[in-house]
Amino acid sequence: MKKKKYVVGIDQGTSGTRTLILNDDWEIYSQGYYEHQQYYPKPGWVEHDPAEIWEKTKQSMVQAIKNAKINKKDIKALGLDNQGETVIVWDKNTGKAIYNAIVWQDRRTSKMADKLKASHGKLIKEKTGVVVDSYFSALKIKWILDNVNGAREKSEKGELLAGTTDTWLIWNMTNGRLHMTDYSTASRTMLLNIHSKKWDQEILDILDIPKQMLPELRNSSEVYAETDPVCFLGLKLPIAGSAVDQQAALFGQTCFEAGTVKTTYGTGCFMLMNTGDKIVNSENGLLTTVAWGLNDKLSFALDGGVYITGGAVQWLRDGLKIIDNAAQSESMAKSVEDTGGVFFVPAFSGLAAPYWDQYARGTLIGITGGTEREHIVRATLESIAYQVNDNLKVMKKDSGMDIDVMRVDGGAVVNEFLMQFQADILNIPVDVPAITETTALGAAYLAGLGIGIFNNLDEISKKWKLAKRYEPQMSSKKREFLTGRWKEAVKRSRDWAKGE
Repeated sequence: MKKKKYVVGIDQGTSGTRTLILNDDWEIYSQGYYEHQQYYPKPGWVEHDPAEIWEKTKQSMVQAIKNAKINKKDIKALGLDNQGETVIVWDKNTGKAIYNAIVWQDRRTSKMADKLKASHGKLIKEKTGVVVDSYFSALKIKWILDNVNGAREKSEKGELLAGTTDTWLIWNMTNGRLHMTDYSTASRTMLLNIHSKKWDQEILDILDIPKQMLPELRNSSEVYAETDPVCFLGLKLPIAGSAVDQQAALFGQTCFEAGTVKTTYGTGCFMLMNTGDKIVNSENGLLTTVAWGLNDKLSFALDGGVYITGGAVQWLRDGLKIIDNAAQSESMAKSVEDTGGVFFVPAFSGLAAPYWDQYARGTLIGITGGTEREHIVRATLESIAYQVNDNLKVMKKDSGMDIDVMRVDGGAVVNEFLMQFQADILNIPVDVPAITETTALGAAYLAGLGIGIFNNLDEISKKWKLAKRYEPQMSSKKREFLTGRWKEAVKRSRDWAKGE
């Protein structure tokens, strides 16, 4: 009898950590999920507790193993993906963070970003592929060094380490033996020179960040180290894959050919197009990013990010309290013919691509005496589709490639209203795969490749299965009218917070 083999994919996300255990057929055998607390100490500030992230990651792993009822020894490897630009600085002697993790959504460094953009924006975009914005890790590290008592002195003595959540988890999993990140995550820091594949000393000097704080750069798929059983649930597992969340999803969707596109619907919404070994510079607000590093060769992607999509549905539930759960948004949206002229721009922490307006704020417009909560819920779901469409249009223009279909994943793809409206607005088919947790799946694929379960990318491609295709049904006249009104609503939301 053939012995069963399992591979683990850990998705350390903005709201929580999900662990998937995949069987020999690369189907989800079991999973675990734990949310962690979001902290909002001041308007525009968003933080997480790094110690809680580590604990919840372990708990999600315990839950997945318990649900699977398997022998831990049958797990062959672990891959992980991370929430991206969120950054942690910790004391390498005590292992404790010197400040909370500053989350990618956090806007406290907006004014710092404005100054840096004016003085060095062109240089940083050319070297790193990303625009200067408070979204990325670099200015968050600088803020911690400038604002935490004694941090700068400690950093200069080599006593502090910095990293994104992958770096933090791997450091803890290996009992402090390994301080690393992969090229895809490093490309989200605003510190990686994507041409030289090294941390850029000139940018580090401009920001006064000591290079010794930063992790070692590694491929997205290789055996990095084994977990330390004392620290990590008695497990001695090869850590063999690591990528930033959206690139892990691109990998999980098997978008290995240049021109293939996926969009992930989570707290935010992120569209990536594989551009192969070609660095495509966007003139229209998209980012050039590393897709992954395999065998010391980088593949690149164009990246269009939307800050708040699923986060807006969460706000309907927790802030406005007009829905009880996310699933309810679908039936409520379907219960009305349209939004009654209401448009919602969920720019809670500014607008990302293609606008890059950190001073935009949430705008609900078109309200009349006849507006009901169902109209607001429907307008919220429609806003997700409009923002994705804004990105797709510029992606086609910048890449010069036609996009015939969009693969989608993440929590919101179960919402049939949203997926149909998305296909209608994009005017191309939208494909939902059999496994929609593609971030953790991509991390597991990278680990499988890293330990030799897969010999090449073609073998991984054969694992992708279609669950449902949504074909566009809307008339071009209606589509043009709605997208035109959306653009008007976006204009009203822009620059609002500049006067604060």
